[in-house]
Order: sequence, then C-alpha cells, then structure tokens
Amino acid sequence: MSVELRKRIFAELDAQELIDPHTHINALNPASETLADILGYHYYTELAHSAGMPKSQVEEPGISPKVKVQRLIENLGSIDNTIQYSWFVEIVQRLLDIDVEYVDSSNWESIYSAAETKMASADWEQEVLAKSNLKAVFLTNDFDDPLEGFDTSVYIPCLRTDDLVFHLSKPEVRQRLANATGIEASGAATLREAIGKLFAHFTSKNAKACAISLPPHFSPAPCSDAAADAAFAKVVSGEANGVDAKLLSYFVFWTLAESCVEYKLPFDLMIGVNRGVYADGVFQGQDLYDSRVSLIQYREFFNAFPQVVFPISVLASVTNQELASYAWIFPNVVTNGHWWYSNTPTFIEHDTSARMEAVPKTKQIGYYSDMYKLEFALPKFAMFKRILAKVLAERYVIDRSWSEQRAIDFGKQILRGNVDRIFFE
Repeated sequence: MSVELRKRIFAELDAQELIDPHTHINALNPASETLADILGYHYYTELAHSAGMPKSQVEEPGISPKVKVQRLIENLGSIDNTIQYSWFVEIVQRLLDIDVEYVDSSNWESIYSAAETKMASADWEQEVLAKSNLKAVFLTNDFDDPLEGFDTSVYIPCLRTDDLVFHLSKPEVRQRLANATGIEASGAATLREAIGKLFAHFTSKNAKACAISLPPHFSPAPCSDAAADAAFAKVVSGEANGVDAKLLSYFVFWTLAESCVEYKLPFDLMIGVNRGVYADGVFQGQDLYDSRVSLIQYREFFNAFPQVVFPISVLASVTNQELASYAWIFPNVVTNGHWWYSNTPTFIEHDTSARMEAVPKTKQIGYYSDMYKLEFALPKFAMFKRILAKVLAERYVIDRSWSEQRAIDFGKQILRGNVDRIFFE
C-alpha cells in the first residue's frame, strides 16, 4: 500500500508547476552549453577532489570543456553512491533522453556529443523549463546589477546584500554603491538613502526578496546614527578596527530590514556558513557549517521587525529543530528549503518531517534548488518531491488517517502555495 500510495502522491506533486525561490542562475546565460557546465557544479568538483582527484586537474587554466568532463568522469566512480551522482544521471535520462543507468568511461563521449547537440538548439532553455515544470526562478543579484536584458517575470531578481553588510570597508564596494545609486555615502543618512535607492531600483524590476548569507559569529544589534557616522569615518580614513567594522555591519543590516518594511520584501537569511575552512579546496568547496551557531543571536532582530517575513535557511540539519521551534513561536520566521550540506535525502526527510509536524503549514517553503544552471531544477526538485510524497503517505495518510487528497493539498502548499503567499501577495 505504502509504495503505491507514495507513487500516486508523487505523481500529483510532480504535476505542480513550480517557482524556484532561490537560485544562482545567470539570467543572461541560464542553461548549460556542454556537460562541463553540469559537472563543473561545485558538488562534483569538491566530491571528486575529496575522493582523490588533484585540484590542479580540476582547475587547470585553459582546460577545454571536453577534457574537463573526461577527467571528472574518470573520477566519479568513487562518488556513484551519492545523491549528487543520481542528479547527474537523472539529467542525462530525463533531459537528454538517454536511457543509461550510469555514465562512465565506456559511454561518456557519446553522451557528451548528444548533450552538445541538444544544448546548442535555440529552444534548449525553454525545453528545460518545460520539462522541469518551472514557471519562474529567483535569482541572486549583486546590489549593483542593472537587471537588464532578461524577462523579470521568469527570472525574478533578488537583492543579495552580503557585500553591503560585510565588505563596505573596501573602497571598491563603496565605489560600486556610488556608481549604482549616484550617492557618495558619507555616513548614516547617506547610507540609508543609497540603500533606499537600491530597493527602489530592484522593486521596479520585479524583485521579490532581499537575501544574505550570514556567518556563525554574526549577532546583529541596533546601531545609532552617531555610532554609524563615527564607524564610517574611520572606515573611510583607514583607521577602522574590528569594532568599527562590526558596528557598520550592524547598521547596514538593520537598515536593510527597515527597507524591507518600506518596500514590503521578505528578507531571506541563510545562516551558518564559515568561509575558507578548507583553504586548499576547489572553488566553492572550501566552506563548512559550524554547529555553534544559534538563532538566539537573531532574537532582537526578529522582535524588532515583526512586519518583515524572514524565510530562514540553516546550513546544517543539527540546527533544524531550533529553526522549527523559532517558526513555531515567531510569526515572522519561515522555514526555507534544505541548504547545501542539509540537501541530501536522509537530512531532508528528517527535517521536512519535523517541520511538517511542528510548524504552521502556511509557514513552510519546502524547497529551492540553489542551482547555477537550469538543468538541476528537475533532479533536485524530483528528489524533494519523492521524499515529500513518502512523508505525506506514511505520516499523514497511514499514521494519521488523512485522506489522500488532503495530503496532496498539503504537499502542494509546501511546494508552491506558500511561495506564492510569501513572495507575491
């Protein structure tokens, strides 16, 4: 009963048109051109490197796409047990229409050629969107992105603010802000004005969220205009110390939330990443989570901005119970997806089940792909939908005697309905 029930629920979930609420897609070049764009995704390079592939072979300057794929394929045998390898095979099967169980040295060249031909077609992007049942995807845009040259109803801008909060001490970041806004920031008032102009620009281009990735040590607090003025002056003069930089970060972070109130944007917080832990790792394969992070660091912030919805992602499953508990208590805290090291089936099933059982059903954004190329939406969302169907079948229909339709409706709300409500209403 359980297997057939899961299949029926999955089929209903799989028919749901999706909006992906967090990606790193380049809207000017969203789809892959060769298999190198697929296997160049950091999951594959970091896993291959971890299994013994030298970094120099992964990142050799000037390497051709085909040679890069050959090298990676030769090192995928050690990772064919992973979910990431399964994503790759599902891309080959369902998007490239090639019936294979695995990809290795015996068949990769024919698959590479077939992919190159398919990806060169003028309608490849639209084919991928259609097969993935994707209506739209959210982007991750630098604060000075002009947001030109693409359809913002399909590729929806999101204001990424890491540089503003953590790197405003760098002259080049301040210059980018001046170029983007026409305002030479000199203190609290002009910083606030410049940030307001960024929000006005982004919302005029259909932006639906503001977002930031936050390190474990960050504990935001209010910062007065006077304190921000003093800190900014020291930053500009080159006399700033760690305290000054921290105060300026607090001021900018608080100001972003104030702008989210004014412009009615959710503020996505992605909490817990330590950068550069493995210094000799491959590109994007250097960062790890830190179990010492706690959402208690944001209690004053959540209390200060009850009008702002905070979709929150945590890097590690060990933080999931805390996130679920905060979403249980705080009306403005929403559980958001399964980020990075939590994005494997065992952790997703555990974390999804806990959220579904503890958090109001209107406050759960089930999944986002975090993808860099469109092709990854299909296998990643398929993974989540299979897990969601399993949880709905076993914990709700079987264990709690819900009707099948009621469970399906709950699943669709987590997959799409809450994205509509939180970002578009």
